Amino acid sequence: MYKIAVIGGEDTVTGFKALGLDTYPSATVNEAAFALRELAAGGEHAIIYIEEDFAAELSAEIAKYDDTVTPAIILIPGRSGPLGIAQSALQNSVIRAIGTDI
Repeated sequence: MYKIAVIGGEDTVTGFKALGLDTYPSATVNEAAFALRELAAGGEHAIIYIEEDFAAELSAEIAKYDDTVTPAIILIPGRSGPLGIAQSALQNSVIRAIGTDI
């Protein structure tokens, strides 16, 4: 059975831990990048949520998984609020899936 993981700041991941998701609190981009690589290589996680604050600096790393079924990398807003990166990524996924923006 696949798992779901969340990478982000301590404040962001705490609530997800209460829901039973695997959480990887990261204080720096390097910590987040390491967690992402480890989770993706492990093959146990089907979905990895990552905070937009980190995703902005890890776009090249995240792009490696754009065309893979697992893990699905999904961006979530951090405590400071949405940066718009997640919305843009979702829009690009829709365009790839159906061939047009809806």
